[in-house]
Amino acid sequence: MSTEDSDKHSSIVADYDDFYNDSIIEWRELGARYKSQNIFQVTEGKIYQNVLDCGAGEGSVLKYLDRSDFCQNLYAIEISSSGIEKIEGLNLTKLREVKKFDGYSIPFPDKYFDLVYCTHVIEHVEHPRLLLREIKRVSKSQLFEVPLDHVINVDKYYKELHSFGHINVYTPSTFRYLLKSEGFEIKNDFKSRVNKEILKFDMYRNKNINKTILTELKLNLVWPMIDIAKRIFWGKKRYSEFGYSAYTCLVEPAGNLEIMF
Repeated sequence: MSTEDSDKHSSIVADYDDFYNDSIIEWRELGARYKSQNIFQVTEGKIYQNVLDCGAGEGSVLKYLDRSDFCQNLYAIEISSSGIEKIEGLNLTKLREVKKFDGYSIPFPDKYFDLVYCTHVIEHVEHPRLLLREIKRVSKSQLFEVPLDHVINVDKYYKELHSFGHINVYTPSTFRYLLKSEGFEIKNDFKSRVNKEILKFDMYRNKNINKTILTELKLNLVWPMIDIAKRIFWGKKRYSEFGYSAYTCLVEPAGNLEIMF
């Protein structure tokens, strides 16, 4: 990276240092429950020995994996000092080591991990290909989950997405393209929609919207009907690309990648 890029990246790291305060823990705990379920689903019951959480946040996903039979040893890397402090306070029984990293260079040897998972991280990364190459270097298998923010006319929503720190937007096919163009092979994948429990929390707790008959009607009747209408009028291909909220995939390195430039 250039000096200007390096200074900008240092500023981003500093911005995340105090990000994980108590005000967002409950929200992230709820999201982590469903992220963990997606991890278990896409790996289809496989048990791993050494697993790394890349971009572990405050450890909410780690907590669910620590309670399961998913792996024997957990490791974590995180860009935020406040996140690392939260993780260290969890006293997880399977967690062997947590390290701070700069968002790109992973401080472990080649093929050290059986699996690296990176869930809802890539959309925040300024240079995602650099991180993907590092993840591939240190692991035998990789697991990614990204939000599907690339809706039609996505540019109209850039302020909202940037407020979440989402600087990259994907559909399932554009994320698969990114992975395949970096030498990954898709082994298993699926798409999912936001669970109603998360929608309710976001509406009533995050956005402080009053709970009324009208809001409950939207959640339980109007939005499901809109989703059905999209399935009918968009057709299978368009709905598959724009009708879901998250994409989860298990991948492996496909061999040497031929770079044509």
